[in-house]
Amino acid sequence: MFRKVMRAKIHRATVTQCVPDYVGSITIDANLLDAVDIRPNEAVHVLDIDNANRFETYVFRGEPGSGIIAVNGAAAKLVENGHKIIIVSYGMLLEENLDDHISRTVIADEHNQVQQLLSYDSLINAPADSLSD
Repeated sequence: MFRKVMRAKIHRATVTQCVPDYVGSITIDANLLDAVDIRPNEAVHVLDIDNANRFETYVFRGEPGSGIIAVNGAAAKLVENGHKIIIVSYGMLLEENLDDHISRTVIADEHNQVQQLLSYDSLINAPADSLSD
């Protein structure tokens, strides 16, 4: 059996651009992508902390160090500049591989730079403080 698990997350990124007249996608600073191993063209879920909108799109690589978080296409109507969002990538794992799975999370600062990098294992019987950075 496969299980769908969180693989990577960019937490509290700030939307810097909304471009509705565009092909689509979300453009993300390449440094954030690298920190959590999200790839260009990968599907991600975007969760708007400010208005609770949620949508799925795919990733474009933004200029490293630029701090860009640009929501493009129709999804740009679901967020606003300055909104805080969470970007999540999921993966499918065989049940026997769950104990080896470690997800990565970036906490973004106000300029969409890596403020903190966290890792979470998928062990069911791990200590409550099994989160690491």
